[in-house]
Amino acid sequence: MANICMWMNDVAGSWMMSTMDVTPVWVALVQSASTLPVFILGLPCGALADILDRRKFLIFTQVWVAIVASILCALVFFGNLSPTALLILTFANGIGLAMRWPVFSSVVPELLPKSQLPSGLALNAVSMNTSRVVGPLVAGALIASMGSAYVYLLNACLSVISALLMSTWKREATPNPLGREKLWSAIRIGVQYISQSDHFKGVLARIGIFFFSSTGLIALLPLVAKRLEGGDAQTFTIILASMGVGAITAATVINRFRKLYSRDALIIRSCFVQTIAMIVIAFNHIELITMACMFLAGAAWITTANTLSVSAQMGLPDWVRARGMSTYQMSIMGASAFGAALWGQVATYFSVPISLTCAAIAGLLVTALINYFRPDPGLQEDLTPSHALIPPSFEKPPEDGHIMMSIEYLIDPKHSDEFMDLMLESRRSRLRHGALRWELLHDVTQPGRYIEIVEDESWTAHLRRFDRMTQSDIAIRDRKLAFHTSQKPPVVQRYVMEGTVHQHAHKD
Repeated sequence: MANICMWMNDVAGSWMMSTMDVTPVWVALVQSASTLPVFILGLPCGALADILDRRKFLIFTQVWVAIVASILCALVFFGNLSPTALLILTFANGIGLAMRWPVFSSVVPELLPKSQLPSGLALNAVSMNTSRVVGPLVAGALIASMGSAYVYLLNACLSVISALLMSTWKREATPNPLGREKLWSAIRIGVQYISQSDHFKGVLARIGIFFFSSTGLIALLPLVAKRLEGGDAQTFTIILASMGVGAITAATVINRFRKLYSRDALIIRSCFVQTIAMIVIAFNHIELITMACMFLAGAAWITTANTLSVSAQMGLPDWVRARGMSTYQMSIMGASAFGAALWGQVATYFSVPISLTCAAIAGLLVTALINYFRPDPGLQEDLTPSHALIPPSFEKPPEDGHIMMSIEYLIDPKHSDEFMDLMLESRRSRLRHGALRWELLHDVTQPGRYIEIVEDESWTAHLRRFDRMTQSDIAIRDRKLAFHTSQKPPVVQRYVMEGTVHQHAHKD
């Protein structure tokens, strides 16, 4: 229901802008205004989704969308909606999406076991693309029969109803005994996790490129519809709905494709189909052919988005899932916002067909280059939570100041190169879990003596890293211990960095 509201709003906004006396770039900017908030606010909203009650957060987002839709309804009804006001309110509606998407992305894995996650995400895609069909059809019917004001009125009503439905979710939130993370700390750790994951960075690059090129079709679709024989609001609705039908159809068979092809092979094939469809749409003037190509474009869109979404979800542990998926959405929406603006500008200076052709070819070429130079190694880590290590406890733990932990290893100098490679893995692991700093010291007088230094923001942050340990982290620890030559275990010491204690006291 929330997604139906989203598509109704996009259809009404795009069509209304196309009926005003504006250039093509203004029509494309509706798509930018809708998606840019997710790019700007995605990570803070993802952090909030990880630290707040997800049910209450979802309800709030729907109330926000209902308020924006009510304002749009009033302005359209009284004839006071200008192009600038339309973009501003579309941006405000996009803020609601920015808050909602990370929570939606993290809810599906919360409701399903890991073995059912790919099918669950595919079903979620069917739901979204059913709304992609229903939303435009309802919006188009209302625009043609009653006017755009009633689209926004229905949008507001459905948003309130979906908020009421969400309030019935009997979610049992388990509070963390260490309390909630601070917002900026949660954002920093989310960024660190992604920056230390080659797998996730590869996902972001591929999804960003795909949407940067494919968004040209969505952004310029009202103008494509007007170029068709007898093109009007109903034509626009039908060809957009055709894309949704293609996406739903592909979602029902995507698991078969996934068994036949590797992730990158499936993506490059989808990009090829998308490219052919966009080029034909660019130069075609027959509605039926455009509908068929939109069907193929929708199939390519959902195949790429679902394949990469599953890949992203599998590469995230639960504690950072909303933050990780918020960056995934940021990549989609940021690429869509900037792509819409660019291809709209190209259409303004040249033509819609040239813009669509350039977008299609650029997306295919860049995706092929990424696959060639940065092939996907697959998920090589076991992210199953592990509680093998018991966190330290003291009667009076430090209340303020950074915590520095040192671990002393004694190894055979002949194996120093292998040990250094392993310590780089340890560095990535420590930083992914939220450490502020990591260093490795080498004793110049004793070649086999190394000291690993890990700095945490606080004692609570130090304890959180124990909660975030996975089976892969335990495997790294065991491999480090295998290099240790002393019969005694490595010496572990913890210190409070007094300088940071005084800094905190001064700030307070």
